[in-house]
Amino acid sequence: MTQTLDPVDDSDLHAYVDGLLDEKRRAEVERWLAAHPEEAARVADWQKQNADIRDLFRNYERHYETDRAMLARHRSHASRKISIRTIAMRTAAAIMLFTAGIAFGRLFPPTAENEPVEVAINTASLQDQARSAFLIYANDVRHPVEVGADQQEHLATWLGKRLDYPMRIPDLSAVGLKLVGGRLVPVSGKAGALLMYEDTSGERITVLVGRNEDNRETSFRYASDEGLETFYWIDGPVGYAVTGEISRERMQQIADECYRQFDT
Repeated sequence: MTQTLDPVDDSDLHAYVDGLLDEKRRAEVERWLAAHPEEAARVADWQKQNADIRDLFRNYERHYETDRAMLARHRSHASRKISIRTIAMRTAAAIMLFTAGIAFGRLFPPTAENEPVEVAINTASLQDQARSAFLIYANDVRHPVEVGADQQEHLATWLGKRLDYPMRIPDLSAVGLKLVGGRLVPVSGKAGALLMYEDTSGERITVLVGRNEDNRETSFRYASDEGLETFYWIDGPVGYAVTGEISRERMQQIADECYRQFDT
């Protein structure tokens, strides 16, 4: 007789990755993953992210008896719009970016503004970095960018010098978006650029640009995670990622316009 498993949803998968399932449910989820290779690959990516974060902060790791009880209480509210994993990802991303800034300040002396900067750390994949940057900065009311749209020429020159790359700032007015501004951010251990746009309702999207001199391939990908959509592509040594809490169709439209202008 064929065994029927209880339905497996994202909350089960998050709990599986975080080690919060009891032995029986864990075995059920593992059987379900064996029959769903695409979801198994997604879970493997989450596990790798957790391992990377643990390695990065291993010297600061602390455990308390109340940790699991606290997580269990939060998981009981899984019906909320924002899941525990989203909150954890936002916190971890903020900590990683903050720590990267501290590490850079300690390891490297000040440089001239026109010199490209490299940071001696490895971070997550392009789409993960794009999502983290969006979550950190897009909802910031007072300081979402370092340089505003009123200084667009300076913004392009400044970011271009720091990335050692002729930086273009797309005009997205044709798709209903205006430039908010931009900032310097770490991308894969090197200086990267984050551009921010918004529509008339205040909905924001971000465009992340980073360099990787070792890359020589061109690829186009799409990623979706709990309502956060990212369209990203790698063109030679430069990677681009467009991220927002918008529909896939709308994201495709914006990404196409960005690609067209970056490619000119």
